[in-house]
Amino acid sequence: MASIVLKRTNQKMPLVGFGLWKVTNDTCADTVFNAIKAGYRLFDGAGDYGNEKEAGEGIKRAIDQGLVKREDLFITSKLWNTFHSKEHVKQLAKYQLGLWGLDYFDLFLIHFPISLAYVDPAHRFPPGWTGDDGKVHLQNSPFQETWVAMESLVDEGLTKNIGVSNITGALLVDVFRYARYEPQVTQIELHPYLTQEPYLELAKTLGIAVTAYSSFGPQGWVELGMDKNATSLMQHSTIAQVASKYGKTPAQVLLRWATQRGLAVIPKSNSEARLIENLDCVDFNLEESDIKSISSLNINLRLNNPVEIDPRLGIFA
Repeated sequence: MASIVLKRTNQKMPLVGFGLWKVTNDTCADTVFNAIKAGYRLFDGAGDYGNEKEAGEGIKRAIDQGLVKREDLFITSKLWNTFHSKEHVKQLAKYQLGLWGLDYFDLFLIHFPISLAYVDPAHRFPPGWTGDDGKVHLQNSPFQETWVAMESLVDEGLTKNIGVSNITGALLVDVFRYARYEPQVTQIELHPYLTQEPYLELAKTLGIAVTAYSSFGPQGWVELGMDKNATSLMQHSTIAQVASKYGKTPAQVLLRWATQRGLAVIPKSNSEARLIENLDCVDFNLEESDIKSISSLNINLRLNNPVEIDPRLGIFA
């Protein structure tokens, strides 16, 4: 399986993983089990997705049936915004490991560079963006405090690697000024409508692996009413022409546009046929002219932007 070797640990992170965002609780265990049967080894979860327990059940079933061993899998999860203070990071990592039924994560990311007021998991989990009153409550936990607490998770063996998600280049550079363990992975929204070339160049220079999410652009946001009325990449004429040229699906072309440049991807699908198709996106190469043609679709369209929830969450301003 194609992979990226992480700089500090030399651990191999699969280039194509399975994203657990929006996988429903009642189907999640079966979906994860079937994805493992199909050949997936990386699963990208988060406390905020609310399906970690079910994902863990799917993994346990696969291990119990001898399909894989724990060490064959690469499990990613993320720390939510309400647990950024130093006394809550470890608490939540252990809580989430308990949900998964695991002893360690392979990668644990800070989901957003946003610190919100603590919500006890016993009261509500996942807590979401707002308090019980429906309002956003910020908390004054500096990013450095959260990162130092994340480093202690590595020291204690609760995760092998730590990283960041949804952070700008300026903040990424700042983390390097104080990090004892440098971020191994940065996860960002990236698709032909949001190509982020300067960010990719920075990550490459710093030696950080990049995981691209929302590889299909507006497709994953339609059901949430957050697709910004953008033309579907799956139906875009440029993507369709390239797909026809190589005898591949539009989804495979969109994924290969990323993976051929060394970016990891984490698509999801509830269809077993598409599960296999998505995984089978590294057995062909796009010509450089096709990569450039797809990249030329960039319109800096960011679909995941917390500023739409509250102006104080303008992390990409």
